Amino acid sequence: MDIKGSVAFVTGANRGLGRAFVEGLIESGAARIYAAARVKETLDDVIRKHGERIIPVTLDITDSAAVYSAAEKAADVNLLVNNAGVACFEGFTTAGSLEAAHTEMNINYFGSLEMIRAFAPVLKDNGGGTIIQIASIASMVTFPVIGSYCASKAALNALIYGARAELAAQGTVVSGVYPGVVDTEMSARFDAPGVPPESIVSVTLEAVIKGEEDIYPDAMSQDLYRKAHQQPKILERELSGMLPVASAAVS
Repeated sequence: MDIKGSVAFVTGANRGLGRAFVEGLIESGAARIYAAARVKETLDDVIRKHGERIIPVTLDITDSAAVYSAAEKAADVNLLVNNAGVACFEGFTTAGSLEAAHTEMNINYFGSLEMIRAFAPVLKDNGGGTIIQIASIASMVTFPVIGSYCASKAALNALIYGARAELAAQGTVVSGVYPGVVDTEMSARFDAPGVPPESIVSVTLEAVIKGEEDIYPDAMSQDLYRKAHQQPKILERELSGMLPVASAAVS
C-alpha cells in the first residue's frame, strides 16, 4: 500500500504507539488522519501541530454505536490502524477477580473486532485498503505476569488470521504487528527494556508499503517468535518464572 495520499483512522491516537503512528503517517505523506481517543481533549496538541490534516474523533472502541457512527463519518478511510489496547497486569489464578480479564478481552479483542466489522465496508468502497492490527508477541507466547493480557492477544491473533481470509476477496490486506516491549506508559510496569514506539512505527509502515502481512518489528519479537516455533517447551520454562503477584480475593 502507498501511504502517501492515504486517509487513515488511528485508534488510541493520543499517546504511546498510537500517537507515534499519527506522526509516522504524517511524515510518510498521509493526506488526512482521523485520530481517535476516548477523551477528545487529549488530542489537542497533535491538532495544534498538524492542523487540518488531523480530524479528532471521540471514541471508545467498546461502544458499538460509537464505532459504527465513526465509520459512517470517516467514509473516505483506506487505512485502519487498529491500535487501542489495554494491559491490566494480572495472572490467571492469582487475580482477585475476572474484572481485568474481562476488560482486556473487551478492549483488545471485542473492540478490535467491532472496529474491523465497522470499517470493512468502508475499506471495500475505497478500493480495499489495509488494516494494520497491533497485536503483540504475547499473542504467541504467554508471560504469566500478564497472563490474561496474553489470552486476549491470542484471541486477537485468531481474529487477524480470520479477518485476513474473509477480507481478501474485497482486496483488503490485514497486517498483524507483533512487537515485544514498547517504551510506552502501558509497558512501564513490565520488567524489560522497551523499544521506542517511533521505531516500531517506522518498521511497520515500511513493511505495509511492501504488502507484508506478519510483522515482527524488533529484536525481542523476532527472537521470541523463533523460539516459540523452534524450542516451545524451553521457552515456556524460561518464561514460567515471570509470575504475577497475587491479588486479594473478591468474595
